[in-house]
Amino acid sequence: MIRSNQLEETVVDVLSAGIEGATDGLYLINPSRDAIKGLVTVLTEMDTPPAVRLFAAEGPLKDIADNFLVASTVSDLVESGTLSVRTLSDVPNNTLLVSESSVVALVESGERVAALATTDEAFVAETREAYEARWSEAATFGLRTPARSTVMETLSSDIGPDAAADFAAVLDALEAGRGNGEGLDEVTISLLVAARHSELLYDISKWGEDIGLASKATFSRTKSQLEEIGLLDTEKVPIDVGRPRLRLLLGNDLASADADELVTAAQERLA
Repeated sequence: MIRSNQLEETVVDVLSAGIEGATDGLYLINPSRDAIKGLVTVLTEMDTPPAVRLFAAEGPLKDIADNFLVASTVSDLVESGTLSVRTLSDVPNNTLLVSESSVVALVESGERVAALATTDEAFVAETREAYEARWSEAATFGLRTPARSTVMETLSSDIGPDAAADFAAVLDALEAGRGNGEGLDEVTISLLVAARHSELLYDISKWGEDIGLASKATFSRTKSQLEEIGLLDTEKVPIDVGRPRLRLLLGNDLASADADELVTAAQERLA
């Protein structure tokens, strides 16, 4: 826990220090998008994280919801009971970390992050009481992104373990510094992985719709866009009754691409 003023290199450093040793019911109030990402990083790296209440403005929450890498991990944390997320109106001037014993204001200067702390009992109690009252009246933020654990488990069972392994490898490549998932969404990743294993468009889109990743129509539209820029190709597969189905294939120049190469090619062509 932070009990005195500190100066750190990153918001992750501040949150790590602030959460270490904290009890359940810790509030993170009015975080920026980067602070939410930092919180997710800290919580997922802890063996026994405390239960945290994320009380954020609608804008940063929507930004996070659009990033599958972060949103799917947030969903995992919500499902495990580690994180609760509600929408904050009438935001304070700074990001606040409020525990039972301290109030910490995070001030980001661009290159460093200051943690300005007070342990004054009356002030801490008053601040906590005020936000507990607001929390009880606030709306839960509806994050529609399925949990990453759900995505991986169902992809393995419905499509195949090799496809799930490739999906995980693509996510790892993105998290290693390739835009942190922005510009390469979950539907695109699913289609590219399916094409790497010559799966049917019907099967991957049904899987995606069943788990709430996206509709079949979204998968179809994205498939057409990826075909236009040469990332995907398709071939017709006759069936006993009805129209032929489409088998997904990677573009000729990507047939032997590994996860890193696939991410690089996709981001370059989608830019």
